[in-house]
Amino acid sequence: MHSISLPTYDVLVKHGGLAGVADIARAATRANRYAVITDSNVVRLHGERVVTALGSVGTRTFTVPAGEASKTRETWARLTDELLEGGFGRDSAIVAVGGGVVGDLAGFVAATFMRGIKYVQVPTSLIAMIDASVGGKTAVDTPRGKNLVGAFHQPAAVLADPAVLGTLPPEHFRSGLAEALKHGIIADGMYLERTIADAPMLLDAAARRADATEALVARSIEIKAEIVRRDEREQGLRQVLNFGHTIGHAIEAASGYSLLHGDCVAVGMVYEATMAVKTGVAGPGTARDVRRAVERVGLPTALPPNVTIDRLIALIRADKKVRSGALRFALPREIGAMASGDGTWSVPVDESIVRAVLAA
Repeated sequence: MHSISLPTYDVLVKHGGLAGVADIARAATRANRYAVITDSNVVRLHGERVVTALGSVGTRTFTVPAGEASKTRETWARLTDELLEGGFGRDSAIVAVGGGVVGDLAGFVAATFMRGIKYVQVPTSLIAMIDASVGGKTAVDTPRGKNLVGAFHQPAAVLADPAVLGTLPPEHFRSGLAEALKHGIIADGMYLERTIADAPMLLDAAARRADATEALVARSIEIKAEIVRRDEREQGLRQVLNFGHTIGHAIEAASGYSLLHGDCVAVGMVYEATMAVKTGVAGPGTARDVRRAVERVGLPTALPPNVTIDRLIALIRADKKVRSGALRFALPREIGAMASGDGTWSVPVDESIVRAVLAA
C-alpha cells in the first residue's frame, strides 16, 4: 500500500483497495448523499460494487456512454440537470468511477454544481490512475479542441486500486503506459528504465505482478503529486506535465477522438523531443532515447496518415498553452529534466520548426 499526500487530500494506492471505498468516501466528504458517475462499460465491472459499498440512503448511479464523445458540455448539462431533479444539494458528494473521461467530466460537474461540491476519484484505467485522477484538472472537450472548458477543483480523496486493471483491455493498458513514460522522461530516468524493463510483464495480464503494478502506479503519482504541490494551478512548473500533450491533443482532436489518448501522447512525445533537438534545447541523444522508450513499449511513433499538418497547426494554435500567438511546448533538456525556456516551463517554438518536425 502507498499513501501519497497532497495539500488538501490523500491518494491511496492499494491492491484490493476498492473494498474500502465507502470508508474513504465518507471520511473525506462527510456527505449526506452520493452521486456515482460512471460509464456504460465500467458500471457493470466496478460501478455497481461501489454503489453497494456506499449503501447510503439516496445514493444514485449516473451513467454516460463510454468514450471521449461523452466528455462534452451537453453531457455536463444533462448530469447537472439530473442531479438537480434528483434533489442533490450542497451536502452531496460525487464519486467518479471510471477512466479519464469519467474523471474529467465528473470533476467538472463537481466543480460547478451548487458552485462546487466534494468529489472522490476512483480511477479504473491505468491512464486515469497515474494522470487524470490526480491534480484537480477537470474539463470537457469542444469542437475546437480537447479540455478547453473546465476548472481546477481538487478531489477530496483518490483511491487507486491496481487490481481493477485486470478488466482493462490490453490496448488501453499499453496506452496508459505512455503517461508513465512521460513521468520518467520529465523527472526520473531510473523510473523510465524500470518501466521499459517491466513493460513485457505488465502488458501480459497473466504474468502481471501485483507488486510491480502497484509500484508503477505509485511512483507515477508521486512524480505528478510533487509537481502539483509546487504549482497547483499550472502557473509555472506544472507545465512540464504537458510534455507530448500539445501535439498529442491536436492529434486526438484531428482524429475526431477516435484514437486512444496515450497513443496520441506517445506520438506527441516523439515529435516534441525531436523539436527539443531542433531548437537546441536538448542534445540528439534525448530524441533518440524518447523514441526508443516509446518503441520498446509498443506505442506508435508517427502521425496517423489521415492527419494533415495544416490541421494540426490550427489545433495547436487553439491550445491553452499558446501565449501572444506563439506556439509553446514543454520540452525535455535531457532524460529526467525539462527545459525552463524563457523563465517559464514552456518553450516558444517557431512555426517553421514545428512544421518541419511534423513533416519529417
